[in-house]
Amino acid sequence: MKVDVINIEGKSTGRQVDLPDNIFGIEPNEHAVYLAVKSYNAAQRQGTHAAKERADIAGSTRKIKKQKGTGTARAGSIKNPLFRGGGRVFGPRPRNYRLKLNKKVKSLAKASALSYKASQGGIVVVEDFTFDAPQTSKYVNVLSNMELSNAKSILVLNDYDKNLYLSSRNVSNSGVVNAKDLNVYEILNANKLLLSESAVEKLVETFA
Repeated sequence: MKVDVINIEGKSTGRQVDLPDNIFGIEPNEHAVYLAVKSYNAAQRQGTHAAKERADIAGSTRKIKKQKGTGTARAGSIKNPLFRGGGRVFGPRPRNYRLKLNKKVKSLAKASALSYKASQGGIVVVEDFTFDAPQTSKYVNVLSNMELSNAKSILVLNDYDKNLYLSSRNVSNSGVVNAKDLNVYEILNANKLLLSESAVEKLVETFA
């Protein structure tokens, strides 16, 4: 699939980039995409939740009243979950929510997401560019030239660019990522995927 390359002014450069069909033109596998997004969301959970159960409560373990003759239910410890200040029954414990996916499933999911985005016209290829210094207003102008001011967008670069990253950090609904770090959730969450020319080459190299 051929895609025109535009510059930061939003105008065509007269060049085209070939997006390989094995990455941008496959039949999307919805289940693989579902697993990838589920894995991403699960990894965002800290899993640091915790509650004190009966064994974690500080207090005496002596029997607080005699077994029989009180007219009330028997009770063996002040840490009983039925009492105020007692331990919680089956409370949350710290745990790791991460879900492991096979490499082939990850690759299939990413190709499916890219193919879906391409079929919807959500991929824009822009020539490589950078800023001399971090400047948010300059990055906003770039998005404005591409008519993406009010849309969710993500710029995919071949390698880390500190100036571009800092320039986009305070822009809502926009972000900058490396091609190797691009994930399925980010692809689907963005209205437009801005791929630099070198990022396309990096993606092709990664899948190869």
